Amino acid sequence: MPRATFETSMGRFIAELHADQAPNTVANFLAYAKEGFYAGTIFHRVIKGFVIQGGGFTEPMKQKPTKPPIRLEIARGLKHGDGALSMARTNDPHSATSQFYVCDGPQPFLDNNYAVFGRVVEGMDVVRKIAATPTGPGDVPRTPVVLRSVTVQE
Repeated sequence: MPRATFETSMGRFIAELHADQAPNTVANFLAYAKEGFYAGTIFHRVIKGFVIQGGGFTEPMKQKPTKPPIRLEIARGLKHGDGALSMARTNDPHSATSQFYVCDGPQPFLDNNYAVFGRVVEGMDVVRKIAATPTGPGDVPRTPVVLRSVTVQE
């Protein structure tokens, strides 16, 4: 199972990616990670007890151009538990591109609506620290939380 290491301005966390259960979603994430797309992006939506979301904006809230969206891939058995790694999207179920989120606590109401493709296995303390960051309008952290890199071990 591949692992992704997320180096942030607040520390590091590692997620295992469920390529066996969500192959298309994992392939999409890996393509962005391997080309260095995530370096310098920010966690732009942070809600304690819900999610930390990133992977699409740089400072100051400038959206990066992405590849075309992918189809929603719901994998049986992958749930939005504490530390779940999932694809963010708009109201269109098939609109996910580069943005992802990590659940800060279980979020079962998201099951079967968003594509879970991994789970944090190390560094949940960092996820919690990011989730506790003071935010302003739009749940944007007052002090940017920068994603310095995402590296993959396959």
